[in-house]
Amino acid sequence: MPSFAANLTMMYPEHAFLDRFAAASSDGFKAVEFLFPYDFAASEIERRLKDNGLTQALFNAPPGDWSKGERGIASLPGREKEFKESVAKGLEYAAVLGNKKLHVMAGLIAPDQPREQHRAVYLKNLEYAAKEAEKAGIGIVIEPINTRDIPGFFLNRQDEAQAVCDAIAAPNLQVQFDIYHCQIVEGDIAIKLKRDMTRPNAGIGHIQIAGVPDRHEPDIGELNYPYLFELIDSLGYEGFVGCEYKPKTNTSEGLGWLKPYL
Repeated sequence: MPSFAANLTMMYPEHAFLDRFAAASSDGFKAVEFLFPYDFAASEIERRLKDNGLTQALFNAPPGDWSKGERGIASLPGREKEFKESVAKGLEYAAVLGNKKLHVMAGLIAPDQPREQHRAVYLKNLEYAAKEAEKAGIGIVIEPINTRDIPGFFLNRQDEAQAVCDAIAAPNLQVQFDIYHCQIVEGDIAIKLKRDMTRPNAGIGHIQIAGVPDRHEPDIGELNYPYLFELIDSLGYEGFVGCEYKPKTNTSEGLGWLKPYL
């Protein structure tokens, strides 16, 4: 049975962020994830996790200036020093919160920018991140994201992400398989899960879900998630499945899909 983590950035918007931990625990979640913790002291989030019996599954390294539209800096030429600082900040928080996965966002590329230059920077930065994270026993994950939600995002396909991991060949660098993004970009979810789950050099380090096309609950939309959950179990995946969706109405009222798995 999959182990689900509530994404507290998207779920429980009816509560203040620090109150979402208790709400998730009350609904039966045993783990949480979110985009960024950096607006709060790591010790304050740690207390919310402990008070509510929750495991921290994942969060992102600092992505640049999110408020100005930046969506990661790992592939951006000229931002290497800032990238190293972002990795250090992410690992600092992970050491307190206890999560073993840190997501590093690639960033945006304009149509007129040299893709090969961005890729070279991306590979060098990820190699650095993986080495630093390995010292702390932490895995780095990279995520292909659809360009409907984030136009210009550098990394879009599962095979592209796996090729990046193959090029670096770090034992703690894996792909974050977001089923929502994958369905929009390329589909054929089950085949790709089977193909990538047991790859020797990379594989899948984290899974996320949402309904397609509107990113609501997984029982709304075109995907057969009960089938996919059974498949994920059968493939031996032991990590968390992050519920990174926007509740259609009240978060708790929309969790009927989760009850069979609690």
